[in-house]
Amino acid sequence: MPTRQSHTMNTSQSRYIVPLLLLCLAATPALGHEHDDVSEEELNAPVDAILWIHIFLQAAVWGFLFPIGMVLGLSRSKWHVPLQSTGIALTIGGYFLGHAHGGRRFLESAHGTFANVILAFLAAQLGLGIYLKLHIHERSIRPYVVVLHGIVGKGYPIIGWTQMLFGAIAYMGYCRGGHLGQCLAHYIMGSGFIAYAILMSILLLVGEGWIRRKGRSPEFYDSFVIMLWGIVNTFTEHRGNTWSVKDMQHTVLGVLWWTGGMLGLFLSRNGQRNVIPALIVIITGWAFGGHAQALMFSTMVHKVFGNTLAVAGIARIIEVCFIAHKDTTPSPWGDDADDVTPRGTPTSGGISPLRAFRYLPPFFLVAGGMLFMSATDEETRFVNGTGMDHVTYILIMFSTAFLLYTLVLCLIHLYTNTGRNAIDRSTTINGDVIEMHPTANGRPKWYAPVPTSSGASEEVRHIIGDEDD
Repeated sequence: MPTRQSHTMNTSQSRYIVPLLLLCLAATPALGHEHDDVSEEELNAPVDAILWIHIFLQAAVWGFLFPIGMVLGLSRSKWHVPLQSTGIALTIGGYFLGHAHGGRRFLESAHGTFANVILAFLAAQLGLGIYLKLHIHERSIRPYVVVLHGIVGKGYPIIGWTQMLFGAIAYMGYCRGGHLGQCLAHYIMGSGFIAYAILMSILLLVGEGWIRRKGRSPEFYDSFVIMLWGIVNTFTEHRGNTWSVKDMQHTVLGVLWWTGGMLGLFLSRNGQRNVIPALIVIITGWAFGGHAQALMFSTMVHKVFGNTLAVAGIARIIEVCFIAHKDTTPSPWGDDADDVTPRGTPTSGGISPLRAFRYLPPFFLVAGGMLFMSATDEETRFVNGTGMDHVTYILIMFSTAFLLYTLVLCLIHLYTNTGRNAIDRSTTINGDVIEMHPTANGRPKWYAPVPTSSGASEEVRHIIGDEDD
């Protein structure tokens, strides 16, 4: 005879069956969807209202709703599950809208194929979430599922970004035939610069505990990724038997990255900071700014991209060599004790002008990434054909960069003020006040010294650092 506890468990399990079945039903037609031959007239037909709803709905869900839900999951907020469940339901609805529209038709593309991958991705995440809600196998299987659920959840922004790029490419009909290689180069590298900026912002604003636990400077990770990226580029940028000017430039840039990355790794030993990654960014910007292009419009876009990247590198060098030196308390990178006196004058809002400078390198990296992604031959030819000048086009890309960087900072702020992080601005331990967030005295968390008193060390370490990586 079932007990009351087992009946409650069965009821709890059953409420998750319906959304899982809905997701499976949505995946069924996706796997069997076929693309008929599309005529020239259908390719140039106007876009109907249903397709516009599909575009804006999926952009809102994957560009805003899911990233917010992911951040709420990281902070263990109670709103994580409702928000992600809403996102899954809207994604399913948007999927059907994408197959029910009239008007313009599209050739088979990566956007349609990747939609099937996304549905499988969502089904896996939903299944993992349901399993965790059941609270079974607490000491055997559940710990591994927690890790897997976290890994899959952190992939939401990458999955969404990729699918939105595929959607824009499919809408414009780009990246087919001989243009595929250039599209891959521009979109992958441009996205890489934006991802670099996001990670840099996270480390500067909320990454102190993680950096201290690892005992390595940020430049160690920068140099390691640059080195790996350079090795890949060295052997993938040239195809065939004939070496073009661009083949040589791109291949030598790969060599520059892995050799410079090696030097950066060497200088990063013992947690020391260095300027090699920033120097590589400057040289890369100079090189891309000098790329020969068929159109003057494209040449100017590449030139501004190169200058933007160079400014990002220069700002990073200033931050490493001067800002961190002047505006820190005891540094996690092992600076001398004589260098820890803050010299930045706080503003009336409590933020040091020197600390405010730290927002510049990530922003210029975001702007550089947007400019590079917008500089393919097909894009520049299309925009040039509309009569728009390069100044207007570049201003649009900078405006988009401002919006994207604002979203990134808002998500970081959301993480620090929700769920388990929504605690008092300070915690008192053994009579000492330990600042947890930026305060009016101009001493943000990033610069807060780690208390070393025997009575407080363990508890403080738990508060500021001992979280899942």
